[in-house]
Amino acid sequence: MSALARLRIGFLGLLAVTAVALLGACGGQSLSEITPEIGVDQVEVKDDRFEPRVIQVNRGTTVTWTWTGDRDHNVVGEGFQSDLQSEGTFTHNFETPGSFRYLCTLHGGMTGAVIVTE
Repeated sequence: MSALARLRIGFLGLLAVTAVALLGACGGQSLSEITPEIGVDQVEVKDDRFEPRVIQVNRGTTVTWTWTGDRDHNVVGEGFQSDLQSEGTFTHNFETPGSFRYLCTLHGGMTGAVIVTE
C-alpha cells in the first residue's frame, strides 16, 4: 500500500473516530450502553461487526484483533491503526487507563471500544 493510500485511510479513520465520538452511538446502540466483556483481550473482526464490541482490560494488556470474516476491514482508534486486511491479526498494547473507541473505516456501523482500568 502506498504512503498516500495509508495517509488517506488514516485521515478517513480520524474523521470517522471524531464522528463516532460526537454522536456517541453506533449501530443503533451506544457503546456506553453495552456491558463490557471483562478480562477479554481477543476481538474477532467479522463481516460488518467486532465481537465482542466492548471489552475491559487492565492497563498494560495487549489486545489482539483476529480477522475471521471474508471482507477487508481495519481497526482505527486514537493512537492505533491496523492495515486494511482480510486475514491475520493486529495487536495493540494499552498502557493508559481510559476508554478507547475504534472502528472500521470501510463500514460505518462497525465500531467497538476497549476500556482500560488500573
